[in-house]
Amino acid sequence: MKKIVFLVIGLATIFGLTCNSSSVKQAVVIQKDAPKKMQDFVINISKYTRNFDNNFIIIPQNGEELAYTNGDISKSFNENYLKAIDGFGIEELFYNETFKPNEYRIGILQKIKDQKTVLVSEFVNDTTFIKDAQNKNENEGFVSFIRTKENYHYSIIPEKIHNENSNNISSLREVKNFLYLINNSNFYSKSKFLEAISNTNYDLIFIDLYHNGVLFKKEEIDKLKQKKNGAKRLVVCYMNIGAAEKYRNYWKRDWTLGNPSWLKKKYDGYENEFWVEYWNKDWQKIIYGNDDSYAKKIIVAGFDGVYLDNIEAYYFLYND
Repeated sequence: MKKIVFLVIGLATIFGLTCNSSSVKQAVVIQKDAPKKMQDFVINISKYTRNFDNNFIIIPQNGEELAYTNGDISKSFNENYLKAIDGFGIEELFYNETFKPNEYRIGILQKIKDQKTVLVSEFVNDTTFIKDAQNKNENEGFVSFIRTKENYHYSIIPEKIHNENSNNISSLREVKNFLYLINNSNFYSKSKFLEAISNTNYDLIFIDLYHNGVLFKKEEIDKLKQKKNGAKRLVVCYMNIGAAEKYRNYWKRDWTLGNPSWLKKKYDGYENEFWVEYWNKDWQKIIYGNDDSYAKKIIVAGFDGVYLDNIEAYYFLYND
């Protein structure tokens, strides 16, 4: 993900100078437009969901370059994009197993943090790194969630909560900690899953729309909006908009790579997932804009917002 913008522009320049093939030119045009298409996608999701709830929270994960016009950090901020979102979710900023600070990304986020909340999920391979990871983020004004090797896939509720408090949380700006729990495989029943979360004091919760294929109900989500100590908190739903997953309810049995045509590329490390041409109207209809869309199900279930994953599809569709 490092220096995505420069790589995309650089490739476009190379192709433009060395090849006159119309097919190559078309591919380059799509690649150059890819960041803007993702910006437009997120903006449209925001507009749709906020028709139902003016305060609906939108948090894209990664792809922080999209804060800028056409995803180009040398240009001005994309104000329409920034108005459409409430914060940025970031993975592995200071720690990726060990201390590996990504100075490029840190620099971008330092310019954004005064406008938008930055939520960072760090990954450490040794529990002795947890405190330093928390401190590094706190010094920058970022809110952190630290996961260990056992929690790589976001399936465990950590015992200790950093910056635990009894504040009522009604906006992302008030959040001092968060729980990232999108994998509920450790909880054999929905009731046990809900009970475990209810017995915590996290300010913000990220969970999936389903537990073992069963949708969460509004009354269940409403109960999660209260911390164990009685204060209010936010509950936000995970939604993958840059890749399609075979275990989702929208997946058809005859689908495979290239069928539909917008299933474009295998997702390395996840055999049941495919990068998509996210600007395709059929894919976007799955995500938002109608009563059967994923976003509408999230709204009906009563979530406070949505956490948008695989924003970086604008890069990974074209690069390893």
